[in-house]
Amino acid sequence: MSQPQPSRCVLITGATGAIGGALAHAYAAPGTLLILHGRQQDKLDALAQNCRQQGAQVTLSTIDLTDDQALQAWLADVCAQQVPDIVIANAGKNTHPQAPQVLEPWVDVQALLDINLKTPIAMAQHLVPAMQARGSGQLVLISSLAAWHGLPTTPSYSASKAGIKAYGEGLRGLLAPHGIGVTVVMPGYVTSPMCEAMPGPKPWEWPPERAAKVIKRGITANRARVSFPFPLNFGTWWLAVLPAGVSQWLIKRLGFNHSEDTPHD
Repeated sequence: MSQPQPSRCVLITGATGAIGGALAHAYAAPGTLLILHGRQQDKLDALAQNCRQQGAQVTLSTIDLTDDQALQAWLADVCAQQVPDIVIANAGKNTHPQAPQVLEPWVDVQALLDINLKTPIAMAQHLVPAMQARGSGQLVLISSLAAWHGLPTTPSYSASKAGIKAYGEGLRGLLAPHGIGVTVVMPGYVTSPMCEAMPGPKPWEWPPERAAKVIKRGITANRARVSFPFPLNFGTWWLAVLPAGVSQWLIKRLGFNHSEDTPHD
């Protein structure tokens, strides 16, 4: 006996990460089809089991998101079954300089830009036509508070997140007449292995469940931007509007820099 057509379809990439997994649990409910993508099959299977216990239907994928042909084929198959109502492009990675005055390895930078910046844009390219034809949809792009002003501890990561922030802001105005919303999410520090691997202080760190609750609320309201936590968001926003010299002096004073007298990984 076939299952009834779900009333809502939510696609989440990076579902085996801390925020992605918390979002999957937040959206898991009867009448919802979750399409979860992740790189770790065992964690993905366990997450799917938990979400099914909450009443959701779940399908899984482990494709290489940076392989455009594989991505296009997967999303075409998804849309042939049911065009997602909400797409959360959450998959991402980080890299950082390994020592003072040393650039990040180029191969790491390329891999970071592929998944953090190119993949969400490619997903929009493949999904927007189907959403336009239906007249509705919500794209959610995961940026970071590091997008307000680049950090010396993570320059390439900052650049990728600033890029996807700008793309999402532009896309929102472009797609609004078609009934498609775009939300840019700018988290601060959220407890996860990736967060723990990042150098520098981590003020106002949130658990992923709290982050997911705030993100989901912002998506439901079709907010243009969801940024948190407030103290860190307010401070990093000022870094974007103050004269660059003042901002860079503040960054150094707060310990977000690679220098000979600053501890680093």
